[in-house]
Amino acid sequence: MKKIICVIFAVMLLVAAVAFAENNMLLGGWTASEAFEITDENKALFDKATEKLLGVDYVPVAYLGSQVVAGTNHCFLAQATVVAPDAQPAFKLVFICEKLDGSVELLGIADFDFGAFCEF
Repeated sequence: MKKIICVIFAVMLLVAAVAFAENNMLLGGWTASEAFEITDENKALFDKATEKLLGVDYVPVAYLGSQVVAGTNHCFLAQATVVAPDAQPAFKLVFICEKLDGSVELLGIADFDFGAFCEF
């Protein structure tokens, strides 16, 4: 079961890289996370980057990987739920830049469709 989950997350990181390429961002050096769990440090980073977002609650589900740049780019899989009655959650890829001075910047949020990986 763990191997299947690791493969799914590796595919998600590849999808994230493609999403960045489509937005004309320079790719290179992405390292997949060996442990996809959300650490206290990663949770704090995620919360800091998303604290000013309104209308949608984002909850990190998995830490997918990082890219060393002038600082570090991080990729998370997050569950996103619109703040409205009976809203259905969706999964998103959340990209965050942790700069050398310790500040963080939300780089972008991309849709992620699990169904695209389950078609036979």
